[in-house]
Amino acid sequence: MMRRTRPADFWQSVTGSQRWGESPRQAALRELREETGIQAGSALLDLRHSEQFPIVSAWRHRYAPAAYYNREHWFALWLPGRRLIRRNPEEHAEHRWLPWQRAAQLAASWTNRDAILSLFQG
Repeated sequence: MMRRTRPADFWQSVTGSQRWGESPRQAALRELREETGIQAGSALLDLRHSEQFPIVSAWRHRYAPAAYYNREHWFALWLPGRRLIRRNPEEHAEHRWLPWQRAAQLAASWTNRDAILSLFQG
């Protein structure tokens, strides 16, 4: 889990926005690399699930004025153990390797929590 620099105390797994012309998979691979330094390639698992949710006020400035909802696509990467994480200090202040139950509790967004829970509770 990674703690964002802004807003304070906002914990999340790797997340990010899809760029114009980018597929959800390409965006997930790019965000994973940018936020952690991990290159997943074909190991990235598409969970074939997405959630639509209202854009939270803390993030409104990042979206077009007429955009009120966001769509999140879920991906997972199984690692055999911990990896060295190279995080961007402007975006994330801290990271923690946690058991899935604790990661789900710490997740600031319900979609992030539900994605973690879905991996382990089916």
